[in-house]
Amino acid sequence: MITIGDTSYSFSDPLVLAALGGAILVLLILALLITAVRAAGRSAQAVEPLAHQLGSLGQRVQALGEGQERLSGGLHHVSEAQAQSQIKMLQMMEQRLADVQQHMNENLHGSARRTAKSLGELQERLTAIDKAQDNITKLSGDVLSLQDILSNKQTRGAFGEIQLNDIVYKALPSDSYTMQATLSNGKRADCLIHLPNPPGPIAIDSKFPLEAYEALRRADSPERLQRAAQQLRVSLRKHIKDIAGKYIIDGETADGALMFLPSEAVYAELHANFPEIVREGFAARVWIVSPTTCMATLNTMRAILKDARMREQAGAIRRELGLLFADVDRLSTRVENLDRHFHQASKDISDIKISADKAGRRARKLDNFDFEELAPDEADKVVPLSKP
Repeated sequence: MITIGDTSYSFSDPLVLAALGGAILVLLILALLITAVRAAGRSAQAVEPLAHQLGSLGQRVQALGEGQERLSGGLHHVSEAQAQSQIKMLQMMEQRLADVQQHMNENLHGSARRTAKSLGELQERLTAIDKAQDNITKLSGDVLSLQDILSNKQTRGAFGEIQLNDIVYKALPSDSYTMQATLSNGKRADCLIHLPNPPGPIAIDSKFPLEAYEALRRADSPERLQRAAQQLRVSLRKHIKDIAGKYIIDGETADGALMFLPSEAVYAELHANFPEIVREGFAARVWIVSPTTCMATLNTMRAILKDARMREQAGAIRRELGLLFADVDRLSTRVENLDRHFHQASKDISDIKISADKAGRRARKLDNFDFEELAPDEADKVVPLSKP
């Protein structure tokens, strides 16, 4: 390896080998020149051929110098091209590195955005889960509160009355029922529906014996289940008997009453497993209703009340119908008169149109007359337009 300035040349390069060969040749020529100069003193006859050879050698040396210069220029050009190639290669590598870095940055930013979005969605879901957990906790508290309410007889009765009041308020007009109505026997009904006779006012009781049903639901053995079922039958029979004795009064109330159950589950249990109790209630004219069936029953009562009020207002309705018929009759007479006037006006307009058409035709005839063509002897026969 030969280093000239900032450029390095390898011994395997052909140009370098040619340059070295030229340099060796120059050294040999110089050695020959020195030998020739020393031999000049020996033989004068050899001067002229030697001078001729020296001239040839000088030309060759000059040619070798020019070749060496061309070789040096070629080597310089090659070094410049190699430097430019290296620069271009470095620029290309830098561009590639910049592109790769930009792509990696974009991927990292995209991944960061996706990660942030996923974290945001996860946070929203966690928030929704926390809210749901809070709702579940609140619902659990409400269920416990409901159990506390239903475990106490007085609060359970108040709960049933509130639910019954809400259903009746939505189904019937406010003047068609009375809450906590006192009957002639001193008993107070939770609700009294003022139905017309027949059937008459009907009472609704909302105090259901829930203890026996709770015992039935908590029974964990066949013996306890049978004992709880028997206790429920006894409680229901007693409650049906109490309702029939308190709220069915001849001449004052209807011949039946309603036992309101504030739970659909209890209603379904009675009809599924205690049908004989339901039949005994029918026999005692005590009808067991749930919130759903109570709403349906009250809607039927509303239709009865509407029909009764229609009958009460039948006289006024007939009187209003009579007045309405008279108004319609007068309206019909006036319409006939107006139609007659319109017919007469139409006839007058048609006559006026005929007269106008006749006058128009006569005017066109007068306009088409050519008075210059009239003969003199016929001038006296023309009828004057003005009055004589």
